[in-house]
Amino acid sequence: MRIISKSDAATVEIGKRVGHILKGGDAVALSGTLGSGKTWLTKGIGIGLGVNPDEVISSPSFSLVNEYEGRCLLYHIDLYRLDKQNDITLLGLDDYFHERSVVVVEWAERSPGLFPSGFIKVKIEILDDNERAIEIDSDDPAISARLKKGLAI
Repeated sequence: MRIISKSDAATVEIGKRVGHILKGGDAVALSGTLGSGKTWLTKGIGIGLGVNPDEVISSPSFSLVNEYEGRCLLYHIDLYRLDKQNDITLLGLDDYFHERSVVVVEWAERSPGLFPSGFIKVKIEILDDNERAIEIDSDDPAISARLKKGLAI
């Protein structure tokens, strides 16, 4: 599914809609260049999961993992500073994937083997200063159906 966002606020709204349909055990793999809107989308996902909108969801570039409380735990992982698969493997990030959490990973392309089956793939492409193309997909038919229903315009 391809959605065009015309602003950061619109990207947050798309994230909220994704967050509303997520449940424990879901994983979201975000890819896109610097400044494409991965963290804005994650902010919306957090709000959709019930994270307090006043809580600042920021990129965990230096801490690698941020945790937020909502209707389930949200683990926000950023792999930007890691460039070797061995570094990622040694961190034990797979421990964050469980039925009580939703895991959102920025720079997911740096560790394609990290994700459980049926994860949600999101690719964000910069079209111009404000406009983004957001591709959202899953190879799991049940998750794809949830996405289509939750993101129907």
